[in-house]
Amino acid sequence: MTHFSDRVEQVSISGIREVFEAAGEDAINLGLGQPDFAAPPHAREAAAEAIREGLADGYTENKGTRSLREAIADKHLRDQGLDVDPDDVIATAGGSEALHVALEAHVDAGDEVIIPDPGFVSYDALTRLTGGTPVPVPLRDDLTIDPAAVEAAITDDTAAFVVNSPGNPTGAVSPPEDVREFARIADEHDVLCISDEVYEYTVFDGEFRSPMEFADSDNVVVVNSASKLYSMTGWRLGWVTASSRRIERMLRVHQYAQACAAAPSQFAAEAALTGPQDQVNEMTESFRERRDLVVEGLEEIGLDVPTPGGAFYVMPEVPEGFVDECLDRGVVVVPGEAFGEHGDGYARLSYATDEDSLREALDVMKDAYDAVV
Repeated sequence: MTHFSDRVEQVSISGIREVFEAAGEDAINLGLGQPDFAAPPHAREAAAEAIREGLADGYTENKGTRSLREAIADKHLRDQGLDVDPDDVIATAGGSEALHVALEAHVDAGDEVIIPDPGFVSYDALTRLTGGTPVPVPLRDDLTIDPAAVEAAITDDTAAFVVNSPGNPTGAVSPPEDVREFARIADEHDVLCISDEVYEYTVFDGEFRSPMEFADSDNVVVVNSASKLYSMTGWRLGWVTASSRRIERMLRVHQYAQACAAAPSQFAAEAALTGPQDQVNEMTESFRERRDLVVEGLEEIGLDVPTPGGAFYVMPEVPEGFVDECLDRGVVVVPGEAFGEHGDGYARLSYATDEDSLREALDVMKDAYDAVV
């Protein structure tokens, strides 16, 4: 008799998706983690030209085209001063696959992976799909990841820990001293630090730093993506960067699961990385203005709101029943527990939508708040 694997039975459909399906067609969607900008014109044109010229019809190298990997390496040199060999990059089907291959290559059945709680939903699920055990670590009151809490959670079974700054679902930005500590922990405890950096360019307060800048060993793997950096979520183009020995193992997973990232998307991402960067600043400034609008509006409602330093999410503390009241009134917000046990009592809102919709949603949320307090 056929049966399902124990690993897949441990994973359920994302709580974010469940909220979407419960909402009406005309709802204001503050649940979707997707910029409302178009992809850069030069990126779209590069893909179109590659298609017209027949350059995107076949497989690329498993790791991705050499020119794309060179563009990714140049990006890391430009932004972090990191000397990355293009051979130490794999282009993946979005940041999601990058996370998947990183965990599959480093986590055995029974190994533990320390993850932020609340944290991005894939950290828990992808760990379970490897046969590993997620170890959630609660965040500080400002919703940043505490290096001391990560270090205290390490056991003999720990294979890796995941850090994410700017964070999803919190929007929190880790200060440089914390990022330096993450690198030290990876070095001293000989555990892998998986650094999810997909919101790298969307920073309003503080500064973005990568643990790879500070590590003395090769115990840091960096995951990134064009999705949030360049508003290219549908193109499904991410990458993973690490030492040669780690890339070789991750490539073993990638080549059988994916073969290679979609060729048109590779041409588009290369153009985004090497072309004009004006849209990056435009997006960041727009999200900063929307952040301020939403935080001020939520505070006026009466909610306690840690001010996010980056990304395009805010995670206020909310009273019981608030999320359901918002949904009933046509505003989609995601309950905090969808991101982990310690997200209970919070809700995640994405402000990656137009300001008129945000103002309308805030009015609705005021009514929802008044209905439950």
